[in-house]
Amino acid sequence: MKFEKLRTSKFNHWVIIHLRYLVGFAFFPSGLVKLMGNRFTRISTDNPIGYFFEALYQSGFYWNFLGLAQISAGILLMTQRYATLGALMFLAILTNIWIITISLSFKGTWIITSLMMIAVLVLLIWDKHKLLPIFNYNKTSIIKEYPDPALVWIITGIVYAVSCIALYMLDPVKGNTYEKWFSVILGAGILLTFVFSNYKAYKNRKQVLSP
Repeated sequence: MKFEKLRTSKFNHWVIIHLRYLVGFAFFPSGLVKLMGNRFTRISTDNPIGYFFEALYQSGFYWNFLGLAQISAGILLMTQRYATLGALMFLAILTNIWIITISLSFKGTWIITSLMMIAVLVLLIWDKHKLLPIFNYNKTSIIKEYPDPALVWIITGIVYAVSCIALYMLDPVKGNTYEKWFSVILGAGILLTFVFSNYKAYKNRKQVLSP
């Protein structure tokens, strides 16, 4: 089967793993802004876009809840092990965002959200064997099992998630010398983690998948 051939390709696994990192990270900036109770944009309320976001901001806890949902979806994706649940959450949230960017005529933003929609659909298709039993109601289903990502990718995702959240909390641009240096260390840690995990996968292809 074509799907099985694609699903067992180690290179495809590597692409999907990093696509999860990328898509998961995409929700962090806007999600953290909402979770911390800050405004997402400074556009005037005379503009429909500014008016819309100001109304959401004034909703209070709902604004924080949106941020929490985005961060949760991003973290689940980056853990790799719970990436299917993260992709489902991401699809629900992103579909809403995608429709908003189209209906309010965001300049160029709808293109970005459309690409994100394609990416999350690819992730769901990748894990379709986990989702098909949902639609096979009252039918006996044989679920094909594929190896999970190796431990190195799970740890890498956790490092990325924690580091990105910490970098936002530190605010290296406006922070003191201590925060700036700690931000540099975190940035270096992200870079070293990326280099190490990919070097390990390149050196030993079996590291892409667990036994």
